[in-house]
Order: sequence, then structure tokens, then C-alpha cells
Amino acid sequence: MADKTLFQKIMDRETPGDIIYEDDRCVALRDINPQAPTHVLVVPRKPIPSLDNLSEEDEPLVGHLFTVARKIASDEGLSGGYRTVINNGPDANQTIDHIHLHLIGGRRMSWPPG
Repeated sequence: MADKTLFQKIMDRETPGDIIYEDDRCVALRDINPQAPTHVLVVPRKPIPSLDNLSEEDEPLVGHLFTVARKIASDEGLSGGYRTVINNGPDANQTIDHIHLHLIGGRRMSWPPG
């Protein structure tokens, strides 16, 4: 069996994490290296290594991640807007092999992002 990802360890309460939301399909936690005043990661409980590993059966789960992000953005008062990002692979700076949606807000974003 492969080693657990950091996110799985946080979900299993083996490693501390600032969890602000959870349900049966995902958890949301504050990023330990925030890039904005609000930087939350929405992580599916299902360990999917990257977007390249998604299947059609994962479509409802990925949609749920965005619905949770919208709810958290509202709860966090991000009425002026926010950004959602999923990094995929090393060139996109994906550092944990477990997909996760970044919810970033609380400041004006620039473009292009990277």
C-alpha cells in the first residue's frame, strides 16, 4: 500500500491541520503557506493523485469541490471576488500528489497568475 499523502494524514487526524469545513466527500483547510489573506485548500477524501488521474465517475466529486469553495468564499466574506486553482504536475507546482482546489482571495489578484 502506498504511503498516505499529507492530506490523508490531516483527514485521519494523524497530522494537525486547520480544518474549517468537512463533509463525507471533502475537507477544507487553511494553507500553511498562504498566498493571500484567504487561502483555503478544498481536498477530496478520495485520494486522486492529479487531474490526469480523474475519471468520469469523479465528475460529481470535482463539482462538489467547487460548490464547497463557493460556500467558503461566502463564509469568508470574499464578496469582491476570489480565485480557484488546481495545479497539475510539477511544472504547475503541484507539490502533493492528491488533487486539491485552492481558494484564494482577500486581495486584488494580478494576471497572468504565474
